[in-house]
Amino acid sequence: MLQEMLAKTKGKVNQIVYWSRPVDWHNQTLTPNPDAIYLMTFTNTRDVGPVVIDVPPAEGGSINGNIVNIWQMPLEDAGPSGADQGKGGKYLILPPGYTEKIPDGYIPLKSDTYGGYALLRSNLASHSDAEIEKSVAYAKRLKVYPLSQAANPPETVFTDAKDVLFDSTIRYDVTFYKSLDRIIQDEPWLPRDRAMIDQLKSLGIEKGKDFKPDVMTNRQLEAGIHEAREWLEARYDTGLKPFYQNGCWNFPADPELVKAAAASFDEPDAYPVDVRGLTYSYGYVGIKRLGAGQFYLIAIKDKDGHAFDGAKTYRLNVPANVPVQQYWSLTAYDRETHALIRNMPRASRSSQIADLQKNADGSIDLFLGPKAPKGGDANWIPTDPKRDFEVMFRLYAPTKDLFDKTWVLPDIEQAR
Repeated sequence: MLQEMLAKTKGKVNQIVYWSRPVDWHNQTLTPNPDAIYLMTFTNTRDVGPVVIDVPPAEGGSINGNIVNIWQMPLEDAGPSGADQGKGGKYLILPPGYTEKIPDGYIPLKSDTYGGYALLRSNLASHSDAEIEKSVAYAKRLKVYPLSQAANPPETVFTDAKDVLFDSTIRYDVTFYKSLDRIIQDEPWLPRDRAMIDQLKSLGIEKGKDFKPDVMTNRQLEAGIHEAREWLEARYDTGLKPFYQNGCWNFPADPELVKAAAASFDEPDAYPVDVRGLTYSYGYVGIKRLGAGQFYLIAIKDKDGHAFDGAKTYRLNVPANVPVQQYWSLTAYDRETHALIRNMPRASRSSQIADLQKNADGSIDLFLGPKAPKGGDANWIPTDPKRDFEVMFRLYAPTKDLFDKTWVLPDIEQAR
């Protein structure tokens, strides 16, 4: 994502790139949320020292934010469900080995890498132009600056990427290794990863040396990354842990990974690298308090156990009284890339949509398919008839009825 920002926009490190409208298919990141205003800041403390991310209080708007290091390790969440609890806060990202005194009034985040980023979502009350404008204005109260300039912070630079084809999907080719080499050159080795030093050296990736694979090595690297992709897809196809017994909705992160991430991957007897790799093949941010600010359910198959086919039409009945304090949404993604389906007029439907048609019992029928059902355009999510797809159901500020399963989301079924 950082390289895409640097190549496709005028944005720079320690600034903010944002989308001034809810994202559409031009945002080809992994499973983005098209029902919020998206902002990202890519931070680096190597040259400027500690960096401040100043989040405004939840007054007239709110932020759901996740701050991570370069390896996507969660450092902290921000906003009403984060460390500041909606009061606003100055999150201070510290360089590796930083020992100086922390000034009062900051939320210190000890990072073991110089680079990192934050995904910040400015929440929407609806998709009206007025609400979008309000959400963007609130988002622009965010500030990013070096601690060394805290006495007189420079104005934060915001770069709009709304109309940019921003493609940060995973490159399963030799450029993957070039990206890995770039991080190895820039970042310190973490103690838990030192076992990889010699293995990467055998591929030509070595700190302090140029990565220049010859023709034969390139072929081997291409074969290796293709094999890794096949393994990831096979593992994904077998299904994640079901959220409801015998249901098709899955919790998107393995419990082993959630536990390890909460412990900063510092458990002496566990390091779940395989499930970590799988998880970050379809998502790109770590969440410190999963379930507090947001919760996700993924489905890759319908009620009958068949993969979702973009040429067919499906129905999801969302029961009344969805257990959220903010909003819920259903989004369709390309099954192969895990990004928004290209060239679609929209990607989701959410409770923020004022004209959603409701049933007499308060439930809502959502439809996914290549054509809108008769009279049901407001409840329709378009799909590409030539491609398979997958879906994610988001719940923002979920409540206990979700977790004790008092409220149950039915499986998606093919419309007959």
